[in-house]
Amino acid sequence: MKCTMLRILMLSSALFLAPALVIAHHSFADQFDADKKITLKGIVSKVEWANPHIWIFLDVKEENGKVTNWGVEGGAPNILFRNGWRKDSLKVGDVLTVEGNKSKDGLPRANANRVTLPDGRRVFAGSSGGDSENPAPTP
Repeated sequence: MKCTMLRILMLSSALFLAPALVIAHHSFADQFDADKKITLKGIVSKVEWANPHIWIFLDVKEENGKVTNWGVEGGAPNILFRNGWRKDSLKVGDVLTVEGNKSKDGLPRANANRVTLPDGRRVFAGSSGGDSENPAPTP
């Protein structure tokens, strides 16, 4: 009897939480434009290692001298760990180059395909939007 009640409770919890998980995760095509390639070079101001995607925040200096803080979405932490990333791979103050795709809403956000780390290594950023072998110019 107790085992059956426990199973019912677990199944009910899973069914209740499933929609929240689906809503929390989004597709690349919903938020980013595959045709709008971008290359950003900036200074890391913040890194958030959280599921479903990491976020890297960069202070990017534009041609006119204005500094804009860009939010750059990377892959899931577990994918990045399997590709050699570690939580200490990026630190506040590091200079990075990010190749990826701009957001559809025009805000300073992007989805990263490749990141050039401070040591010069160019690594896959776990993007679900595909690979960017031909980076676009800096904004």
